[in-house]
Amino acid sequence: MYGFRRSASEGAIVLYACPRGAPTATGAGGDLPARLGLSVSRRVGNAVIRNAWKRRLREAFRKVRGRMPPGQDYIAVVRPAALPEGAEGAARIEGLLLALGRRIVSRSGYRAAEVPAARPTKPRRR
Repeated sequence: MYGFRRSASEGAIVLYACPRGAPTATGAGGDLPARLGLSVSRRVGNAVIRNAWKRRLREAFRKVRGRMPPGQDYIAVVRPAALPEGAEGAARIEGLLLALGRRIVSRSGYRAAEVPAARPTKPRRR
C-alpha cells in the first residue's frame, strides 16, 4: 500500500490510496466499497488521545464512505496535533477525508499506475 506512493495531506492527516480488486470497465475494483486503515503513532499522544483520533476517523469515514471513490484502499496517518473537538471538528475531519480521497484518485496517472504486487512477509516469531 505504501509502496504505491499515492498520498495527499492537509493539516494533521495524511491519506494514502491504492486501487484494489480486479480491473473492470470503470477502473480497478469499481464496484467494491472503499476501505480504511488507520495509523496513529505514540508521537500523537497517550493511549486516550490516540484512541480518540481512531474513533473520530472511523466515524468520519463511515459517514463519507458512500461518497468516496469506490474500489480504493485508504490509510489515514495522523500527525501530532490536537484532536478537533465538537461537531465542527467532526465535520472538518469528514470533509478532509473526502477531499483528500478525491484529490488522490483524480490525479493524472493514478488509474494507469501499476499496483505493486504484495510481497510475502516472513511470519513473526514469538
